[in-house]
Amino acid sequence: MENRFAKNLVQDFEREPVPQEKRKGWLKLSVVWMGAVIALSATVLGGSLGTGLSMTGAVIATLIGCFLLAVVSALCSVVGAQTGLSTSFVSRFSLGKYGSYAVSAIIAIALFGWFGVQVDLFGASLHTVLLNVFNIDIHPKILVVIGGILMTTTAFFGYKAIEKFSLLAVPLLGILLVASLIRVMSNQSLSEVLSVPATGDPLTIGLSVSLIIGSLAVGAIIGPDISRYAKSTKDAVISSFVGFFAGFSVVLLIAAVLAKATAQTDIVSILLGLGWGTGAMLILILAQWTTNDNNLYSSALGFSVIFKHTPKYVLTIAAGIIGTTMAVGGIYTHFIPFLIFLSALIPPIGGIYVADYLMNRKKYTFSNLDAQPNVNYVGVSIWVIASLVAFATTPAPNGFGLFTLTGASGFDAFLVAFAVQLVASKVLQSSRQTDLVFNKN
Repeated sequence: MENRFAKNLVQDFEREPVPQEKRKGWLKLSVVWMGAVIALSATVLGGSLGTGLSMTGAVIATLIGCFLLAVVSALCSVVGAQTGLSTSFVSRFSLGKYGSYAVSAIIAIALFGWFGVQVDLFGASLHTVLLNVFNIDIHPKILVVIGGILMTTTAFFGYKAIEKFSLLAVPLLGILLVASLIRVMSNQSLSEVLSVPATGDPLTIGLSVSLIIGSLAVGAIIGPDISRYAKSTKDAVISSFVGFFAGFSVVLLIAAVLAKATAQTDIVSILLGLGWGTGAMLILILAQWTTNDNNLYSSALGFSVIFKHTPKYVLTIAAGIIGTTMAVGGIYTHFIPFLIFLSALIPPIGGIYVADYLMNRKKYTFSNLDAQPNVNYVGVSIWVIASLVAFATTPAPNGFGLFTLTGASGFDAFLVAFAVQLVASKVLQSSRQTDLVFNKN
């Protein structure tokens, strides 16, 4: 009975390649990506760009940052589309069996941790909306529990539920943002809004690009979790660019214009000021929900590699309960530095497996998984080196702040890991070819 239930309702191919007949085209994948990247944090970031930069500066920073994110996501997603495997499984080829376990644990703990942070924000923001619009005072902790249950529900059913919910939520989110933009601009000319100077904490274009990349670097790196459902490499690449470049940039720029027109950065406050009482609540629920169920979904995928005999839906429920309980307990006030620490370890993983895949494509098949060594010492060493670079370029107190490269520590770590892995793979290939020639002679 349990097997039939799992197969018909919650089967998500978490421990095997996604069959070709279950794969999706770029349009549906794009909607899932947009659901993942559109959140309250995105609108707040866009608002900060609007108040901290000129509009021209905000446009330049947004296009550069989102384009780089899309490139990273596309590179990582190609590996997922080709193998049909999740990030945790893909990493086994470049880091070994136990290395992939470490990857699974870090991704899982970091993402269900951020799930808790987001659901805590959900409860606090929804409390404000209910109180200001409907004069209903529900304790934020109760709303946290409700939010945790809702977000766990779609993650419980896996990719197909996330896809269907995103197909509903993303258009509605887009309509609300565009309607807000139209209402704000009805009393002002575009030239007036665009000429509004920076009124908040000043930002540079370089710092803004770094903030944009840093906000979604982890999401881009775990691209295989979504792209394993892509029908082709082309679908994986297109959907990455639609989600991260087109979708994310549009949200940031709309939020920036709204911030300039209203001199506010909080999208909920802006919507309330525009009279969108119910609309503000809807965008709050949908934006957080479509992002946070992805956090929990990828977290459960990571745990499923470690706990091989436990169904993913059970792991999803457990992670949702733990994340929600910790949010209710307020532990994330002290947990966020730890989550930032874990998140710095994830970008190098993408650089390693992308470079290794480009140099050793033939080994990246499901049938070769068990043939991988327990520990790939070259890959693990590169992971350690690139992670140290991430911490060295992260400002204190979360890092050492020793030097800067691109200004986005996660992107720094990805680039370093990618470059070093390419060199290491080339050296190893040359060494193997030399050994073959020597043995023949």
